Amino acid sequence: MIFRQLFDSESWTFTYLLADPDSREALLIDTVFEKHLRDLALVRELDLELKYTLDTHVHADHVTGAWLMRGATGCRIAVAAASGAEGADVYIEDGDEIGVGTVRVRARATPGHTDGCMTYVLADESMAFTGDALLIRGAGRTDFQAGDARRLFHSVRDRILSLPDDCVLYPAHDYSGRTSTTVAEERAHNPRLGDGKREEDFVGYMENLGLPHPKKMQAAVPANLQCGRPGEGDETPALPDWGPVIRTFAGVLEVDPEWVHSHREDVVVIDVREQEEIDATPLGCISGSLMIPLSKLRDRMDEVPKDGPVVTICPAGARSAQAALILEQAGYPKVANLPGGLFRWQALGFPVVQPG
Repeated sequence: MIFRQLFDSESWTFTYLLADPDSREALLIDTVFEKHLRDLALVRELDLELKYTLDTHVHADHVTGAWLMRGATGCRIAVAAASGAEGADVYIEDGDEIGVGTVRVRARATPGHTDGCMTYVLADESMAFTGDALLIRGAGRTDFQAGDARRLFHSVRDRILSLPDDCVLYPAHDYSGRTSTTVAEERAHNPRLGDGKREEDFVGYMENLGLPHPKKMQAAVPANLQCGRPGEGDETPALPDWGPVIRTFAGVLEVDPEWVHSHREDVVVIDVREQEEIDATPLGCISGSLMIPLSKLRDRMDEVPKDGPVVTICPAGARSAQAALILEQAGYPKVANLPGGLFRWQALGFPVVQPG
């Protein structure tokens, strides 16, 4: 199985990618609206076909990226029927199974944090994705969204901690840098829900947390009840529209070389090689390139026009990727790296000239 754990540092949310390596079909659990382009890049770079997004519950601290991901990939949105969310394609009941290739996850209803909480368990019970029902050495709060500490106690003890001891548990959040745990660990060390803890102990603990409500709650809950559909006027993560630009999983904007070739008169090409390298290597350059070494780019930025597309290039596309990031961070609205650099440009049969 292909497995990736992703993290959003603003909401402390984990997103999980699961995929079958043979069919290349994939699903995403607990996507984050603001991380849409990151997750989309990972799916693209791993050559996967996204079939489903799954949310473990209606989140109160971030907006799901499910709606955006469906629009970008055609995947299906799956949510718990008990969540009350509208606009999904699949409404999951306790015991339902979702599959991508040979990877199968089964839904276990684990209400208590919210009415619609689901834990997704791999068919072989080697992994479980617990949402906010069970956190690492903790549990999701129960003081809003129809939370109920008594229900949560039984959900976790009967439906999660009853899994095999070596089942690895992955929560929707962690606030202390931890990434996973196991059933055995939580039974032994969870101060709220471990072995020997009584229902009365748990209820008393949860009723005295004294936590403020999540900062984004007033916006996040209504949006998540629409599966993350943006409201009128809401900003959405979007790519530049001046050309076929993508953002890579590494965070770099890139543009298709064939488009650059066909629009050469409209594009400013910045060659970021050092002069000594240009003199020593007969690699050539794209005609009309502006030669600004990466080491001098910040000092010579006033030579780079802002009124049109700017494409950075180097031999393989590595240093020019850094140049594109520098220009983007400096406020250049139309900038992208040429992936593969001059080597790819020449491999595609596009012309170069010798600088001079």
